[in-house]
This record gives sequence, structure tokens and C-alpha cells, in this order.
Amino acid sequence: MRGHSNKPSERGHRIADQIQRDLSELIRLEVKDPRLGLVTITDVEVTPDYAHARVYYSVLPDDAGQLKRTEEGLAACRGFLRAKLGRLLKIHQTPELHFVRDDSVARAIAMSALIDRAISGEKS
Repeated sequence: MRGHSNKPSERGHRIADQIQRDLSELIRLEVKDPRLGLVTITDVEVTPDYAHARVYYSVLPDDAGQLKRTEEGLAACRGFLRAKLGRLLKIHQTPELHFVRDDSVARAIAMSALIDRAISGEKS
């Protein structure tokens, strides 16, 4: 028998990957909330008991107004998405969804712009 640990199991990783794929498709095809911009689900982490899923997302354009609208839109459709996931997943309990903004994409774009400016500054 395996020992218990806080590390996600292989099955936990598969469930998280499936939730990421399903949520991406549901948001793209079935959610009609105009507050949602271009939302990308970047990662999902599930608790070992599958009671909760932390869903990381990024959004474009990455401005304060769109971020706020997207946050409100995701909060409003959380129950709808969970119900749809419940029909798609093959697990006993559908996790509560907790949306967390992933700003790594925005940071990478900003860093790239800084590098581009530094390089173009060197050439002048």
C-alpha cells in the first residue's frame, strides 16, 4: 500500500488536466457572458479529495477593466461550469471551482517589451 502524502497522485494530475481541457472548451463554446474576454485556462490544481479545484486563468486584453469584468463573469458562471463538469467527469464529487488570475503571461509580455526596448536603445 502506498503512503499518504500531500503530492497529487497520477490520477489527480489526470483529473486536473481533464478539468482544464473541459473548462477551456465550456468557456469557449457554452458560456455566453459578455464580460469574459479571451480567457485561457493555464493550470488546474485539485485537492487530494477532489473537493476543490484551483483554476488559474489569464485574460487578454490584460487591462484593469477587462480583468475586473472577467473576474465577475467567472464568478457568475462558476455554478454553471461546475454543473457541466459534473456531467463530464468520471469522479464521485465535482470540485468547487476557485478561479485565480495567472499573471505570468502578462509578466512575460511586459518583460519581452522591456528587452525589445533595451535592444533597440542599444542600436541607436
